[in-house]
Amino acid sequence: MTVSVAHKRADFRKLHESGCFVLPNPWDAGSARLLETLGFKALASTSAGYAWSNGRPDYGLTCDEIVAHLAVLCAATDLPVNADYENGFADAPQDVAVNVRRALQAGVAGLSIENRTSNDAKPLYDDALAVERIRAARTEIDADGSGAVLVARCEGFLVGEASLDATIARLVAFAEAGADCLYAPGLKTKEQVVAVVKAVAPKPVNVLVGAAPGFSVAELAEIGVRRVSVGGALARSAWGGFMRAAREIAEHGTFGAFADGYPGAELQKTFARPPRA
Repeated sequence: MTVSVAHKRADFRKLHESGCFVLPNPWDAGSARLLETLGFKALASTSAGYAWSNGRPDYGLTCDEIVAHLAVLCAATDLPVNADYENGFADAPQDVAVNVRRALQAGVAGLSIENRTSNDAKPLYDDALAVERIRAARTEIDADGSGAVLVARCEGFLVGEASLDATIARLVAFAEAGADCLYAPGLKTKEQVVAVVKAVAPKPVNVLVGAAPGFSVAELAEIGVRRVSVGGALARSAWGGFMRAAREIAEHGTFGAFADGYPGAELQKTFARPPRA
């Protein structure tokens, strides 16, 4: 049975009230449907994973392309989908609001807005403008009455400004501006995560887990993290398997890596479910 967008949003908001959940990041309808079979409670898009699948770099797609992709993801699964919505594809708060409305119309249960610019010479918005951008997104979500979750991201650790104090100050300001959930990708230590969780409590915190060995879900739950995402890591894992198999063919003329592929019969079984209306 098709789950309504309103139901997905209500379920997603409830997930943020207690405990700790993982929302893995699919990059197309097939990966979304496979993840749904594993018992996850929610999913999140990955701007990087989807861009790579289109032969483009992260941050290389337009708002139109991302909105269309989000509509496909949301239609492919009964799970709530949180949108990796980059910087809202705009600088001015009023333009962010317009694009937030477009994401809501695509059916997302939540979306994240970054304080990262598209200018390498000045990679972060001025703090006052960054706060106004979050406030504009909040106003749009409230006006829509959708109940979608607004996630505010501070990108300092990813652009070479690895100041925990500055990151926390920004996250606190974003929380006060109306963000429902706070997210600072790039945190590396337990102490950093604990400091962020305490600073924005009782609002929930999202932590990114990537390639480096680090936290388990149980460890993050113990220190108060509410949700965990993996960004482009699953997509990179898939590309890793693809490249290992392809290189074996190109360099050795053998096909042994195919033995590690996911069974075709299982894929057929999963995707035999009728397409969603």
